[in-house]
Amino acid sequence: MLLVLKTAAREPFSRVDRKAIIAGRDRRAATPSQAKNFLSTMRGLFVWAVDSNLVAADPTQGIKNKKSKHAKSGGFPVWTDDEIFAFERRWPRGTRERVMFEVFLYTGLRRGDAAVVGWQHVRNGVISLQTEKAGIWVHIPILPELKATLEAGPSGDLAFIATASNGNPMTKESLGNLFADAYRAAGVGKSAHGLRKAAATNAANHGATVAELEAIFGWQGGQMASLYTRSANRRALSASAMTKLSRTETETSIPAPHDKVRAPERKT
Repeated sequence: MLLVLKTAAREPFSRVDRKAIIAGRDRRAATPSQAKNFLSTMRGLFVWAVDSNLVAADPTQGIKNKKSKHAKSGGFPVWTDDEIFAFERRWPRGTRERVMFEVFLYTGLRRGDAAVVGWQHVRNGVISLQTEKAGIWVHIPILPELKATLEAGPSGDLAFIATASNGNPMTKESLGNLFADAYRAAGVGKSAHGLRKAAATNAANHGATVAELEAIFGWQGGQMASLYTRSANRRALSASAMTKLSRTETETSIPAPHDKVRAPERKT
């Protein structure tokens, strides 16, 4: 809402029509989350304006969010094991790039939360943090791999991932750009969000339930977590079902004779 007020706070409601709403959405198309938030904000504003008799109609009615290219392709692509190994080879422990990588991989935090999480959020080996996007509290045990990387550093006093100049936390935008440089240098063409998806996929494949995934990743309602558990269940069921298709499971080890079997002679 604040960003909208900066550019249009003095505009009367009467000048904000359907065409203006669509134009505002499309100006933010390069960043789908901003376009979605803009439309949601304007829809809430005009619901209030209609109820308050400030306008006769809601210009946002019938306007939908455009689907991003990631939505059409099933979202941000997940990192493969080979890509994870490639990044680890390029950026060993003791580099800031490795700290960034493992914070994403072993916490599943979004970029905005990864930029601020630090030792002040840790109690008894567990990260407790209120997420930026949904305001949900998540509680994430620090795994041995991440602990070793954090101890190797470099890290800041207020954030695990810190600026090189003064050790202060960096903005999520700066973190995103720096991490993009790091994975490209490793020959990987994926994103930080794809690494978050890799973490969720790995957890689901190892038996994490919907409730457990929601506790880790800050999801609600079961819809997102169910995508991962259903995929993991399909994978397990497929592996089990394939044994039923195998001929070696149904054929006997002794081949059937080609000649007719004669009946035994009766003794007289």
